[in-house]
Amino acid sequence: MLTHVRTLKHGSTSAKRGAKSLVRLGAVVDRAKEFNRENRNNRVWAVVREISYGRVATYGQVAALAGIAGRSGARQVGYALAALNQCTDIPWHRVINAKGELSPRADPDAVQIQRLLLEQEGIAFDHRCIDLSRYRWQPKT
Repeated sequence: MLTHVRTLKHGSTSAKRGAKSLVRLGAVVDRAKEFNRENRNNRVWAVVREISYGRVATYGQVAALAGIAGRSGARQVGYALAALNQCTDIPWHRVINAKGELSPRADPDAVQIQRLLLEQEGIAFDHRCIDLSRYRWQPKT
């Protein structure tokens, strides 16, 4: 419980030290957020690397396996995959939405590329959908 508040005059040495401390604290918080983002991305990429050839996983499935809890887990997986560079060996194309469909991306050609890559692995489409009961990846436990 706060029982005493000391007011500082604007421009005083104590106020300047306090402002510098807040700036340093802000930088530490920013670095911690970046570390957490990188850590999350690495966990997602590790799970996606395990998806077998000719199989797919959903964004939510990858989130659960990567230990990303909460309602935004699938979205966080999408962000992690979007952070990959174009020359990656991580099979990003094997991650689809919960309906068995390919999700649109910023690059309009990405969905066509994803479909071609999946078809090259023997995954069949029924119009726009993949039969998850047939092609869903089941990780080894």
